[in-house]
Amino acid sequence: MKAFRCYLDRTPIRLLVVDDYEPFRRFLRSILQKNFDCRNILEASDGGEAVTLAEELQPDLVLLDIGLPTLNGIEAARRIRQLSPKSKIVFVTENRSSDIREAALSTGEAYVVKADVGSELVAAVNTVLRNKKPMGSRFAGHNFTRTSGG
Repeated sequence: MKAFRCYLDRTPIRLLVVDDYEPFRRFLRSILQKNFDCRNILEASDGGEAVTLAEELQPDLVLLDIGLPTLNGIEAARRIRQLSPKSKIVFVTENRSSDIREAALSTGEAYVVKADVGSELVAAVNTVLRNKKPMGSRFAGHNFTRTSGG
C-alpha cells in the first residue's frame, strides 16, 4: 500500500480511496496528485476494508464507490460515519439511480458519477473539504448534499 500526503491550502489532509477496481483507484489517485500536493492516500478494495482503514486513519476525506464486495458503499459509509464522524464522504460511482443517490447522500457530502469524474471530482473535493455543498452539473437544481448537522 502506497502512502501519499495531501495538502489543502498547505494543511495536510488524510484521504481514503475505496473502489474494487484497482485501475480506477489509480486513476482517482492520479487526479488527486495532479490537483493537490498529495503524499498520503490509502486505498481499499472493499467496504469492510474501508471501514477498518477509516477507523485507523480517521481520514479527512473518503472517496467511496457504492458497488463494493463484502459491504456495499452505503453501509460502509454508515459505519465510517460512526467510527470516524469528522470524515467527509464523496461517493464516486456508476450508479445513477435517484433513490440510491439520495440514500448515499444521507451519509455522504457529495455524489459524483464516474463518467463525470474528470470534470467534477476536483471541484467536489475542494468544496467538501471547505465545508460547502458541491453541486454537479448532472444534478443541477437538486439539493442532494447532506446537511452539515450530522
